[in-house]
Amino acid sequence: MQHNFNKIATLNHVTPYDYNSVSKMSALKYALSLLALLVVSTWAEERPVSEILWEANKDVVRTEDEPYVVDDIAYDNEMERNADPCTSRGCMWGKSGDGKIYVPYTVSSQYSSRERSIIDRGLQSFSGFSCIRFVKRSNQRDYLSIQSLSGCYSFVGRTGNSQTVSLSRQGCLYHNTVQHELLHALGFNHEQTRSDRDQHIRVLLQNVQSGMQHNFNKIATLNQATPYDYNSVMQYHKYAFSKNNQPTMVPIPNQNAVIGKATQMSQNDITRLNRLYKC
Repeated sequence: MQHNFNKIATLNHVTPYDYNSVSKMSALKYALSLLALLVVSTWAEERPVSEILWEANKDVVRTEDEPYVVDDIAYDNEMERNADPCTSRGCMWGKSGDGKIYVPYTVSSQYSSRERSIIDRGLQSFSGFSCIRFVKRSNQRDYLSIQSLSGCYSFVGRTGNSQTVSLSRQGCLYHNTVQHELLHALGFNHEQTRSDRDQHIRVLLQNVQSGMQHNFNKIATLNQATPYDYNSVMQYHKYAFSKNNQPTMVPIPNQNAVIGKATQMSQNDITRLNRLYKC
C-alpha cells in the first residue's frame, strides 16, 4: 500500500495543507477498513476446520432433496451409513494415461466472485503437492457438483454420476474447509475414526452430546501406513461435540499435545493422498 504515499502534483489552488480534509479522512478510513478486513480474514483462516464445520452445521435444516447427512458426511440413504462406502466398493477416481487423476467438477452460480475464488484456491491447491487435478466438467459422467446447500458436507469417495459437495455461503467458505470436504470426496474419513486411534487418543463418550456418539465410531480408514496425525485437517478438536465444555478427546500419552487445530492439510494428509493414488 506504499503507493498511497507517493507525492504527486495536486490541484491545491494555493490553499494550506489541511489535516481535516475529507480526502485525507477518506484515505484513513479506507486504510482502517482494509486493516479490519485483513484481521477478520486472517482470524477466520486460522480457525480450526472442526470448529468451522461445527458452527456451520449445528442448526441446519436440510431439504428433502438433499442426501442423508451425518455430521459432514453424506450418504445416499440411512442404511448406507452402517457401511464404510470407501472400502465396501471401488471409490477411487481413475488415473489417466499421463499419470494424473482428473476429477471433474461444476460450481454453482450461487457464489459471488470472492466466494468462487476461495473455492478455486482450494481446488487448485491439490495440484501443488499431488497428481490430483480438479478440472471443469465438460461431459464426464462422474463429477463433483459444488453447491451452497445446507451446511458443509460431502460423500466419501467417488460415488458415480453427479455427487454433491455442499459448501454453504453461510459458514463453509474457508480454505481448510474446502480442502477437508474435497478429501472426503477423494476417499478419506475423519482422523478420530481410525481403527488405531485408541493408541493415540482417549475418547470420553461421557462428555459427548446425546446422538453424536457415532462421530467417534472406529471404521476402516485409508491410512496408507501413515502415523496418527493430531495436525491432520481431518482431525476434530478436543472439544468436538461436547455437552459440558469438557474434552471429548484427550491425546495420549501427552494429554497437553495440540490436537485438531489444522488450518490446512498437513504433510501426513498429503502423504496418504499421494500413496492412495500412487502419485
